[in-house]
Amino acid sequence: MTALAWIYVVLLMALTEPTVVAGIMTFLLYCALPLGILFYVTGGKRRKRQRAAAARAADDTTT
Repeated sequence: MTALAWIYVVLLMALTEPTVVAGIMTFLLYCALPLGILFYVTGGKRRKRQRAAAARAADDTTT
């Protein structure tokens, strides 16, 4: 929910920029890049569980 609010705020910031390029850069540098990093860092446990489940499934099929 917080990420959606942040996207909304940054979108409004980008819309007020004087040029289209500045608006795109504002959106990318204040929204897309930081949220991408945040989601990558906070998704580490989920990726670890998925790798473990895939390894267990591979072990089950080989035996």
